[in-house]
Amino acid sequence: MVAALLPDIWLFAAATAVTYIADWYLHQRGSYLINRLGKVRAGLSIRFLLRQLMVILLLARLDLAEEPLFYAAVACFLVFYGLQAPHGALTTLIKLRRTLPIVTRNVDLHAVRIPDAPPRSLLYRSSEKMLHLDLPAVVGVLVAAGTGEDYLGYIGAGVTLLLALGYNALLVPYLRRSRRAPSAPAVLKALDTWLGEYQPTVVLYFSGSNESAYQGNMWLDTMAAVEGRPLIVMRERNLVAQLADTSVPVVCVPAGTHLMNMNLSTVRVCLYPANVGKNIHMLRVPTMKHVFIGHGDSDKLASVNPYSKVYDEVWTAGRAGRDRYALADVGVRDEDIVEVGRPQLAPIESWTGTTRNPIPTVLYAPTWEGWDDNPGNTSLLLAGENIVRRLLTADSPVRVIYKPHPFTGIRSAKAKAVDARIKALVAKAAQDRATESRWAQEASAAAAGQRAAKAELVRIESRLAELAKPGRAGGDESEESRVALADPARQAEIAALRTEWNDAYWRSFGWWEHKTVTGARPKLYDCFNQSDAMVSDISSVVSDFIASGKPYAVTDSAELGADEFKRQNTAVRAAVILSNGAQEIDQLLSAVADPAADSLAEARHELKTYLLGPDEPTSMEQFDAAVRALAAKAEARNAGVAQRVGEQLPEPLPDPEAASSGAGDGSAEIIAEVEVAVDPDTPSPDAEIGADPSVIR
Repeated sequence: MVAALLPDIWLFAAATAVTYIADWYLHQRGSYLINRLGKVRAGLSIRFLLRQLMVILLLARLDLAEEPLFYAAVACFLVFYGLQAPHGALTTLIKLRRTLPIVTRNVDLHAVRIPDAPPRSLLYRSSEKMLHLDLPAVVGVLVAAGTGEDYLGYIGAGVTLLLALGYNALLVPYLRRSRRAPSAPAVLKALDTWLGEYQPTVVLYFSGSNESAYQGNMWLDTMAAVEGRPLIVMRERNLVAQLADTSVPVVCVPAGTHLMNMNLSTVRVCLYPANVGKNIHMLRVPTMKHVFIGHGDSDKLASVNPYSKVYDEVWTAGRAGRDRYALADVGVRDEDIVEVGRPQLAPIESWTGTTRNPIPTVLYAPTWEGWDDNPGNTSLLLAGENIVRRLLTADSPVRVIYKPHPFTGIRSAKAKAVDARIKALVAKAAQDRATESRWAQEASAAAAGQRAAKAELVRIESRLAELAKPGRAGGDESEESRVALADPARQAEIAALRTEWNDAYWRSFGWWEHKTVTGARPKLYDCFNQSDAMVSDISSVVSDFIASGKPYAVTDSAELGADEFKRQNTAVRAAVILSNGAQEIDQLLSAVADPAADSLAEARHELKTYLLGPDEPTSMEQFDAAVRALAAKAEARNAGVAQRVGEQLPEPLPDPEAASSGAGDGSAEIIAEVEVAVDPDTPSPDAEIGADPSVIR
């Protein structure tokens, strides 16, 4: 605006270029500033409109307001603005008509025809693309104003309008019926047909925020191995893309009404990894038994949530979970608690008593800050930097792996800042270590192997990307629902590649190099296997790490004192207790370096059984047994309901035809089977009492 008012055309051109580049950059980064600008009425469309108004202002200040170029620019921008309305309508309609009421994986929807999606280039960030078509007009008008060659402005304006018209024209064919997704009733009918054929028996029901996908992912391998016919039911579309690859059928049903009408009459056990509001839509079904399995075993208050009373059973890893509920006295009865172990812990390797590499590796895996400001939530805020500094400056060299919780920083800006500083500390220490002569020699010797490992990672990641989404590139979720069928060969290749990737990842850098690990890979348990000890907080991470038998430390961030801290938190009874200053870290390092100095080894073994259950039978065997037992209870309940409903049916009526014919001795034949007829406008009996419709006859 300043350049337009001066007027200085070349300064204006430079400033305009900066605004285009800034917009592109912020959108590419997904900056939160974009959202903020929209909140203060400076959204994407407004920014482009203001830029165009500034061009008009510049022309007026250049005394061109009476020239044809001025009117051409005004007309061009007005028509261009008008073309944005049909473009927005077209893209919105196409997306709506391409949206299925469900999203599926490994579900055969051949009964309905789902056409290919439009090219991704047409719909992905379509508003940005449309708005950027004003660039030829803006450039043309500025060049024309600067050179006096008005025809350049006309050409630019014409190109902008032709491109805008062309974009709209490309979208129109995708409104045809043949390009639309099937209707919601047709898709839901096809799903019910598939459910009738597949007849699922065990369901994992999952709902949550964008950051909570890990809570469902941790149960995928267990669901793939469970007895019966498993099914995963989700509620949020955006979480489907974050779900790890699995051979188990997945159905995402966003609408509660659609979920309530799904044919789940064969399901006998429903498992819930999280306590969320949308659980109520499944909990209302009485023909199945409902189980809270959680997403980890810890002494956090979330592990004894009073909401757990709504479930038929609560499954815990070991005796510790049962005792937590007894102490909390939140209404969960002891007879409703079943100990099933932790099937997910099978990949964790047991400690051999010696370090994996010439120097020990210590994993620092703090939990996140939580929803309140309780200082005991995480060690990150008060002790995190102290812990990392003491590990990095230990008398004997130690390698540090830092793996923060995925939720870190989502609520607390302070936690986010501490996390950034710890990452910087680890990176700086890794850089300094690389310059030391001892490590430089090791690096030189391992350089060839690391290069080969990095090249292998590139190859594996490329192949995994090819296998990640079956079908052609650019398909939308409707097309993916059509093609995402389980392929045993593909699943086996993906599993093998992931194992190769994990091996190559750890070989791609030295066993002496400090590292920050974030993201889905490598997994937390892979970090367990690479480490010789761990520092963490009160969370399921500690309980899981105990399965390895390795030394560990937990920070008393709330400064309760070691005795009180152990009294309140079962999982720390065999831990080295750290203060916020982390002075006790040497005790942990001594236990790693010398088994004779490991005074807590026996306590860890006993605690492992108490927290996670016995080693025999295996956790998967215990889990399957619990599923079978609860399914039998569901069957018994359903049979009892069917019997009681049958006893309440009206007395059989005489057959009118038999009575009128006077056949036999005049007595009417009795109808052997009675159908309960319900008026179509009257709610069905099962809608009133929640019974399985197939039971009511």
